[in-house]
Amino acid sequence: MYKVFIENKPILFQINSQLEINLDIEATWRRVNDFLSSNDLVLSIEIKNKKEFKEIFKNHKYIEAAGGIVQRDNGYLFIKRNGVWDIPKGKLEKGETPKIAAIREIEEECGLIAPKIKKHLIDTWHTYPHKGKNVLKRTYWYWLMEGDEVTELVPQTEEGITELNYYALYDFIYIQQNTYLSIIDVMEALKKKL
Repeated sequence: MYKVFIENKPILFQINSQLEINLDIEATWRRVNDFLSSNDLVLSIEIKNKKEFKEIFKNHKYIEAAGGIVQRDNGYLFIKRNGVWDIPKGKLEKGETPKIAAIREIEEECGLIAPKIKKHLIDTWHTYPHKGKNVLKRTYWYWLMEGDEVTELVPQTEEGITELNYYALYDFIYIQQNTYLSIIDVMEALKKKL
C-alpha cells in the first residue's frame, strides 16, 4: 500500500494483484480531485502493482528526502518551519543514502553534531507544486539519538525554521494541532516503536 498525502489529505493506493480492470489514469485523477474538494477524510484506490502507482504519478517529478525525530532524554525534537510544526528533513544529495541524508539534514537544520540513528520509523509520500511542476516526494524517517556532544540548538533560518524544541510524548497533542498529517503518521510510528 502507498499512502500519499495530496493537499494534506490521505489517499491510499491499495495493491490488489487480482484486479482485472485496466488502469484508467484520467478516471483515477477525477476521483482524486473529487475527493480533494469533498469533506471526506480518506480515499482508497485499488491498483494492481507498483508499476500502476508509478503510472499514476508519471507527470510528477520524483524526489527522495530523509529526516527524523531526535531524542534527548525523554524529549523529541521538533522544528517550526514557516509557522508549522515539522521534523527536520531534506532532499537526498547525489549518491547519498537516506540514513546519511537524515543525519546531514538534522545537523544543518538544527545545529546538532552527529546524531545517531536508532531505528527506521516509516516512509511517507506527499505531493506539492514547485516552480510550475508537480512533485511526488518520498521521505525516509528515522528515530535518532542525540550525539555524544550536547550542543545548543541553532535553527537554520534560511530554511524558514524559527523554533526548535524538545517535546515529551504527552506534548505531542500540542504539535498535532499545527502540523501536517504525514508528520502525525511519523509521530504515531515513533509511539509504536517505544
